[in-house]
Amino acid sequence: MLNKPGDVVVRVLAVAGVIASLVFAGQGARAGTERAAGGTAGNAPGGTAKNAVGSAVENTAGSAVENTVGGAAGHAATWGPGRVSPVDDRGRLLFRFRDERITESSGLAVSPTHDGVYYTHNDSSAGPVFFAVGPGGRTRATFTLRGAASRDWEGMAASTDPRTGRGVLWFADIGDNFEGAWPDVSVYRVEEPTALADAVVPAVRYRFRYEDGGHNAEGIMVHPRTGRLYVVTKQFAGAVYQAPKRLRTDRVNVLREAGPAPIMATDAAYAPDGSSFVIRTYFSATVYRAPGQQIARVTMPDLEQAESITYTRDGRSLLTGTEGTRSPVYQVPLPETVLGTATPGPPSASRRAVPTSPPGPAAPLEATAVAGRESDDADAGVPTSSVLLWLAVAAGATGVIALIARITR
Repeated sequence: MLNKPGDVVVRVLAVAGVIASLVFAGQGARAGTERAAGGTAGNAPGGTAKNAVGSAVENTAGSAVENTVGGAAGHAATWGPGRVSPVDDRGRLLFRFRDERITESSGLAVSPTHDGVYYTHNDSSAGPVFFAVGPGGRTRATFTLRGAASRDWEGMAASTDPRTGRGVLWFADIGDNFEGAWPDVSVYRVEEPTALADAVVPAVRYRFRYEDGGHNAEGIMVHPRTGRLYVVTKQFAGAVYQAPKRLRTDRVNVLREAGPAPIMATDAAYAPDGSSFVIRTYFSATVYRAPGQQIARVTMPDLEQAESITYTRDGRSLLTGTEGTRSPVYQVPLPETVLGTATPGPPSASRRAVPTSPPGPAAPLEATAVAGRESDDADAGVPTSSVLLWLAVAAGATGVIALIARITR
């Protein structure tokens, strides 16, 4: 007979776990993802396991807990590797990567100069290599960066050199699963190849450190008018960090906080006209005029592990992708509330964005004061309600395990 005070607590935790699991399963059917609220190793504060910190039980109450107490947000309403939900109003399937070497597409960018060409790269341990892919998903060329390393490549961006009109590609070796294990992180700048044929290309390496200590990050973006680089961290209290106006190769550049970012951001990109930027999370994407100044939330397709986002060249849609063999790229149209803020015409090298009142173009982030970290459910990459549910599930799972142990001992 269980009659000790501790047993009462165990029973309460068990009941909480059952209730929270049922609620979570309902929410997961809409936006669940295998790595929700915990992501890859070290993404949660002090994280040491790949699927740790507040993830959930699989699908329904009583399901097995994956890996550890708290497990991973099971496979609640997710699909197998490289699979996606059927096409619906959240976007259309643009193509799938056909190259068997592309197994962990972690960055995505549209070519500034080659029509119908998209760039991607794999995650860590894949070498400093990127792929040029055609509209049907077939690889047209593979490029290797000379003298570069790929410790943990997590994102990329594309821009245009205002002096030459030539495309520029940026590759971010910014993953840090131990939140400060590396003394600095790197971003490589590559002039876009003029010919789509396999080649080794030179790269310029810029080293960075954060002003307030190490962070894990997966997103970079480059302002199309100013050319300034930004890094978006992937944390429960994430932030947008801006690089110096002039990058140096002879010393470490300091990244300074420019404003808040949604919870667990996995990628980011600037609109082609510089009027706004988007930040992707595992669940959705949010378009901002400036840090903390949300324009709209954009519903995304259900992907197993949403890792990348970028704009189409005309700025009217978003492209988003995921990891896995033959992984898909979806095109998601932007709502009119976002398109109404766009600046007509292509970006001009001679015109610098300045602060304006809505619905004018966005100011560069360096002109924006650091915003407060308070954010409501509408602005969070993972809504606060979901975080609370995960915590309840974790507590409930602990109670269930403890209850079983007491009954069977």
